[in-house]
Amino acid sequence: MNGVPLPEIETVLNRFTDWLEQYGESSWDHQTYFAGSVGRRAKALYYRNKTLGTMAVAPMIFSEALAPSARRLFSGRLRFPIADAHYAMGFAYRARTNGDPASHARAVTFLEELAKSRCGGYEHWCWGYPFDWATRNGTIRRGTPLITTTPYVYEAFREVFGLDGNPRWQAAMASMVLHAIEDIKDHRVSDTSSTCSYTPFDHGGVINASAYRAFMLTCACVDFDDLRLWSIAERNLNFVLQAQRADGSWFYSVDGERDFVDHFHTCFVLKALAKIETLKPGADCRQAIERGAAYYLANLLDKRKLPKPFSKAPRMTVYRRELYDYAECINLCVLLRDRIPEMESVLTHTIADLLSRWVKPDGSFRSRELWFTWDNVPMHRWAQSQMFRALSLLVMSERDSRTANRVA
Repeated sequence: MNGVPLPEIETVLNRFTDWLEQYGESSWDHQTYFAGSVGRRAKALYYRNKTLGTMAVAPMIFSEALAPSARRLFSGRLRFPIADAHYAMGFAYRARTNGDPASHARAVTFLEELAKSRCGGYEHWCWGYPFDWATRNGTIRRGTPLITTTPYVYEAFREVFGLDGNPRWQAAMASMVLHAIEDIKDHRVSDTSSTCSYTPFDHGGVINASAYRAFMLTCACVDFDDLRLWSIAERNLNFVLQAQRADGSWFYSVDGERDFVDHFHTCFVLKALAKIETLKPGADCRQAIERGAAYYLANLLDKRKLPKPFSKAPRMTVYRRELYDYAECINLCVLLRDRIPEMESVLTHTIADLLSRWVKPDGSFRSRELWFTWDNVPMHRWAQSQMFRALSLLVMSERDSRTANRVA
């Protein structure tokens, strides 16, 4: 584990923290082009009619490829709950690592913001996007709960509760659990498995959504000593295990349409399985992780052992590499390197490339490597916050490991 340059990463994290203080906690986003009314209508047309829709979205796609800063013309800066959750976790890890009261206080400020940004109209605490999201199945309105967001918030409150034991955080966690079992719906797939809905209103089928919910409820089962939660989580877990393909991969969805395999969604699924297996060890889950990791190593990394966006792309892309992929690669390596030795080498190569090419002079990170240039617009959800959390987790993991080795 000596390949991780801790001093350099600490410097990057300190500079990033200073940048975040100056830049503020709202930002543009990957979806900015399509979050406004014009872009949203163009994207909806694309899903209805590929020919006309392609002409409608083409100017935005070309703008993203050639002049990404032009996204400022399509919508304003927004605050993203999923980014706030990642920042809260990152600062909580920093507080645990360094015993730093300022980092603890910073984590608490993000929890306070999350308390204010939860979805209105729901009895239990939950979160979604702050923009209307045009999808192939229709528009998901802003403030609609997403099971791909709320579990991150649960983890954020859990991490800070582990620092200070504040009962407010635990009460919020309990409310999120009720949302996950009452508002998010199960749809039976087999005698042993169910897919969960992405929002309270759909019929499921998205693999990472069920993986998120399975992890959240498994974690809550342990946190609240409630076996009922495991009985729900286990059916979602089984859906994920049964949806794994013979080569070890997962499509985005089982709907027969979204049959792409990409980097960060694969990481989402493997991360959830790794964390579940730590809490509830099982041979089936362990074997799925091993098969999934083998596919990941063979198909979602390039010859330099760096993350690549897709093994099977759904469409033409305007970028070579993605900051989000780097962040999730680091997260996955931290979780799996003790059981899958190849992950250590992947981590070393990814960190080296990140430090040499992706850190900007102002302390933030580049967002994407495009075909001809870089997208340097800082986007908290995509993926400044994810990278801050990933590096903070890595430093905490390294410190814990090296301390344990010295004690041993």
